[in-house]
Amino acid sequence: MNEKIQEIAERVRALRDIKGLSVETVAKHIGVDVKTYQEWEGGSSDFPVGVLYELAGLFSVDLTELITGQAPRLHTYSVTRSGKGPEVKRRSPYQYWSLAYNFQHRKAEPFLVRIEKESEQRPLELNSHPGQEFDYVLHGRMLISVGGHEVELGEGDSIYFDASEPHGMKALGGSPVSFLAIIL
Repeated sequence: MNEKIQEIAERVRALRDIKGLSVETVAKHIGVDVKTYQEWEGGSSDFPVGVLYELAGLFSVDLTELITGQAPRLHTYSVTRSGKGPEVKRRSPYQYWSLAYNFQHRKAEPFLVRIEKESEQRPLELNSHPGQEFDYVLHGRMLISVGGHEVELGEGDSIYFDASEPHGMKALGGSPVSFLAIIL
């Protein structure tokens, strides 16, 4: 079992206990079945980033605290150097790097996302989360499905969408894709 996944699961479980919420209540709040939530909180399966974002709001903590175990400290500006943002290893074939993890009271969650080329051979895995999302393709091509609509995006293309709609992405063209994702 991935150690980071287990650490995040332990933090979520502790925060749920502190808030006095049952597993059933939290699962209902985020719109998943109890079994799925128990797998996430037990560390046997990984929380999607959008769900962590929603849980951070429910528990009144910053997303950074759930991911890293440390509270953000900066309030005027925060610089994240190339390759230095903390990796938020979610689920294969996605990799996320938090780009504003150390800034307090963020109004958005910016991530650099990379999807491996192997995703082209897999069916799209859909997820949803509250709020809105903006994705801007930096390198490569990807297919994105939002609410049953599929769109191909290339370098320089962007999409803004209601993130409560089921959505998923995969790389196209036999190469990985990198994009900026901002969750609002």
